[in-house]
Amino acid sequence: MSMTAESMNEAQMNEWLNKKLDEMLPVKLQQIEDDKTPSMAIIATKGTLDWAYPPFILASTASALGWETSMFFTFYGLLLLKKEIPSEVSPLGNPAMPMKMPFGPQWFQDFSWPMPNLLMAGVPGFEKVATGLMKKTFKNKGVATVEELRELCIEAEVKMYACQMTVDVFGFSHDEFIDGLDYVGATYFLPVAQKADVCLFI
Repeated sequence: MSMTAESMNEAQMNEWLNKKLDEMLPVKLQQIEDDKTPSMAIIATKGTLDWAYPPFILASTASALGWETSMFFTFYGLLLLKKEIPSEVSPLGNPAMPMKMPFGPQWFQDFSWPMPNLLMAGVPGFEKVATGLMKKTFKNKGVATVEELRELCIEAEVKMYACQMTVDVFGFSHDEFIDGLDYVGATYFLPVAQKADVCLFI
């Protein structure tokens, strides 16, 4: 025989309420978690072409999945927000990076050419050659350019923050950068990163 609220004493009422809460709380918490929109914060610090792809690819993908995405561009990463991105590949800073040839037979294109630091540092104009090879390889594989990926992020309403301190230190002007940016400091963005489900430093 089930008890009604009228027939319960105070102790029984408390026991009944606690039991109901134990049953309902996990369900409610799971419902809140399921309804929550995932979020991601990306801190971009590098401005070379090979390091420009990861933040924009991740941000555009997360936004396409419905995530709330924020990006903070600081130090050399700020160059990725210029109206004309001046970035080149810097294999010297990434010695593990293989070089792919965008021409010739398929076996030749598939081969990874290890480039020692001595060669990369000693050959004049090597960075321009590496940049051209990378752009051509990416184009052959149907990969969007950095500018196209950035535009995708803008269209997807990814929040982009430029580091005002970096702007001041390097003597940049706001006119040099794309429209729609928020110029903030680390004290503003750190709480954003703290609340994000995923935070990436690139």
